[in-house]
Amino acid sequence: MIPITKTIALRDDEVSERFILASGPGGQNINKVAAAVQLRFDVRRSPSLPDDVRSRLERLAGRRLTAGGVLVITARRYRSQDRNRQDALQRLVDLIQRAALPPVPRKPTAPTAASRRRHKASKQRRAATKRLRERPSAED
Repeated sequence: MIPITKTIALRDDEVSERFILASGPGGQNINKVAAAVQLRFDVRRSPSLPDDVRSRLERLAGRRLTAGGVLVITARRYRSQDRNRQDALQRLVDLIQRAALPPVPRKPTAPTAASRRRHKASKQRRAATKRLRERPSAED
């Protein structure tokens, strides 16, 4: 089991890993060792995720989510396969933890009395400036 929060934990079989050749540092091993990890997690079919977390996770995943609803995380930051596995898994856990936090509801606020007075005063100054630009009337 992969613990995410107190109430959410993923089964090990829900996450699949594939090792691929990585670009970047690695010396002579760069062309020989598949050190990069491609971690796949099926968001839409996971029984471990509540519906609200699933929908927020799909939104947070962005381009990392395939059309079929599979989240793909590629980790190639390190030279070792094991550290890349840990990095990919930690990034998945962090993403799901962010999705597990419910959004804070917005509290509507009204403008203060002082800000309403300032707004009205600035509008009156602007109107007075525009009145001075008017063409003089025939009475003047």
